[in-house]
Amino acid sequence: MTLIPTAALADALVENVNGMTMDKDGRVVRFTGLLMSADGKVTALLRREDKRPARVDWRADMKGRVLLPGFVDAHGHVLDLGFRALALDLSDTTSLADAQARIRAYAAANPERTWIIGGGWNQEKWQLGRFPTAADLDAAVSDRPVWLSRADGHASWGNTAALRAAGVTARSVSPPGGRIEKIGGLPSGVFVDAAEQLVSKAVPQPLPKERDAAFLQAQKLLLADGITAAADMGTTVDDWLTYRRMGDRGALRVRVISYAAGVEPALQVGGAGPTPWLYADRLRMVGVKLYADGALGSRGAWLKAPYADAAGQVGAGFMTDTQLQNKMSRAAMDGWQVAVHAIGDRADAQVLDAIELMAETYKGDRRWRVEHAQIADPADLPRFGKHGTIASMQPIHQTSDRTMAEARLGSARLTGAYAWASMLRNGSRLAFGTDFPVERPDPWANWAAAFTRADAAGEPFGGWRPEERVSREQAWWALTGGAAYAGFAERQFGNLQVGQRADFIIVDRDPLLASPSELRATKVQETWVGGEKMWERGK
Repeated sequence: MTLIPTAALADALVENVNGMTMDKDGRVVRFTGLLMSADGKVTALLRREDKRPARVDWRADMKGRVLLPGFVDAHGHVLDLGFRALALDLSDTTSLADAQARIRAYAAANPERTWIIGGGWNQEKWQLGRFPTAADLDAAVSDRPVWLSRADGHASWGNTAALRAAGVTARSVSPPGGRIEKIGGLPSGVFVDAAEQLVSKAVPQPLPKERDAAFLQAQKLLLADGITAAADMGTTVDDWLTYRRMGDRGALRVRVISYAAGVEPALQVGGAGPTPWLYADRLRMVGVKLYADGALGSRGAWLKAPYADAAGQVGAGFMTDTQLQNKMSRAAMDGWQVAVHAIGDRADAQVLDAIELMAETYKGDRRWRVEHAQIADPADLPRFGKHGTIASMQPIHQTSDRTMAEARLGSARLTGAYAWASMLRNGSRLAFGTDFPVERPDPWANWAAAFTRADAAGEPFGGWRPEERVSREQAWWALTGGAAYAGFAERQFGNLQVGQRADFIIVDRDPLLASPSELRATKVQETWVGGEKMWERGK
């Protein structure tokens, strides 16, 4: 990054900072002052010896505190984060009994709710050894429907009242790309991937004002963690209308890079192609999100060989090769970026095959995205480095999932698992996110996981498959400038380059000098978006 000379006049100066960012070549840039224009763009980064302008419209003295570019979360679900926070959240439950008690208490505290809605459960975390059942849920609440999504969003759990309200019976059939879990030939209460729709279609849809409340809650959580921009993976038309209402009211503080939940919503919103940037670069629908498979935790990830802990099961592909290629082509022909969820090695291969075909027709800077790319066949890793493909990955998933991944696959098949360093070595670009609300939108834990391959307790010692660690600086770039690049937003924001929006955070320590545990404990003091303070701790 070039530090340019200061002008005689400037609009705003953020002074007396221990500032740090990275340039596009991966070098750390340090500075002590930041100049901004009236429209909230960076005009210069100043070193200690650089002369300050004689006059500015306003000046902020940060008293030597640390200033960093705001984080860009490359993969999240904005409205889902807000709804999870406002509904029943089971993400911190540690056993089935704990979850049942939480569900029972929530239902008692909300007698007016006709359905009990929530999520975050994880049978692996409970060490249950099986999926929970409708009977388990009936033991907590039986007088009204209960419908709870798994932590990864790829399975949901209903009680008997929910199944009855949806008309699910022993004759119900698993749809393509989904699975009804059964016991003795009867639906057990858990529905995987496409089968979730069999029950969710009966769930009352939130009102616009409820969507607005969910967005405001999500925005507050993101800003508090220092996230100034996020890629929303799976924007519905209702979600888009929520963002537009917020933008029209001047309430859109965080930046949203939107990926439509399929081709049809993209066409409804953008018509002939991606929208322009709206609300001073706060909102743009740039791409289309597609799904090749499900998730590892629910055994919906599509594998080349059966699961080690479920003989004969290989997960499921959501589309045939032709269907996937047709959808990608339909999006690409109108200039939409294409992002495809692929977790299992068979799904990764299907998406890489499709990218190779698409690249023959659709030239130029396409930035094909593979979302998650968790379990890659080592033979496929070199293919991630072709055609400008971006590996959009979540380091925090590795620390959360490693024991489960070992059980699902066995150690011999984990060579290409969560293979961040291999992605870089093979020429792919990395973009890191948290997949919130599957994980907390915590960039500090995500950053620490990326260069240690260890959890908050430092386990396992030395890191899990440490050969796939990236450097601290490589991880930081993937959480900021790399994530912005992945969404065609590098001209707008990402790493405080001159001309970008002044999106930055003030934190309580130097993250480049902190130990992994200290880094995880970092506290954001202030969050600024476009040169405006949008959040401050304690206020």
